[in-house]
Amino acid sequence: MSTGSAAAEVFEVLLAQHGAQHWWPAETPFEIMVGAVLVQNTAWRGAAQAIEALKAAALIVPERILAAELTTLEGLIRPAGTYRVKARRLRALCAWLLAAGGQVDGLASEDTTSLRRALLAVHGVGHETADDILLYALGRPVFIADAYARRILHRLGLCEAQVGYEHLQQVVQPQLSADVELLGEFHALLVVHGRQICRPRPRCGSCDLQSRCPTGLRTLGPRLSRV
Repeated sequence: MSTGSAAAEVFEVLLAQHGAQHWWPAETPFEIMVGAVLVQNTAWRGAAQAIEALKAAALIVPERILAAELTTLEGLIRPAGTYRVKARRLRALCAWLLAAGGQVDGLASEDTTSLRRALLAVHGVGHETADDILLYALGRPVFIADAYARRILHRLGLCEAQVGYEHLQQVVQPQLSADVELLGEFHALLVVHGRQICRPRPRCGSCDLQSRCPTGLRTLGPRLSRV
């Protein structure tokens, strides 16, 4: 697969194979921000359980998360794993939001570059978490260049295996429309495809990108020659 509009082609194929995912499941932008921290290095199921526990305790409010006893917060988010680390990260994110005015809507006047820089300065917020927040909570058009994207695009011959996060983002984003809904769907589709099909040991026979993929052609070539 050649570069150019390759990323847009990948999006269309994955959308046809998996269907629209309609991410991010949340009731408010702040809940998305909380989820972006809780889902770090864990499956969404655990993060979702932690969010429901916070809701049941009426703590999906930045002021209340900061006011809660640390041990209480840790207990509530335990299903998300590494709960002691994530409790402190949640508090740091809430402190940042309150210092910025306390309302997600109040960030609308900030440009995306400045917001991203500010988020990356928050304890425990890395590139992927910052971009999750920018895209899904704040509606900014950013491509999330996570491990699933890197694996899939590398196998398609579109990037190096060890490409850096920001470099991959800079390569892919210009190939896509600056459409928040499209970028949100693309991220979701890459995650779903990476979990279900383009795994560390890929299921190339189930992949609709196989005919365009050097890895798929190498993997399936010997099998096809025996048919």
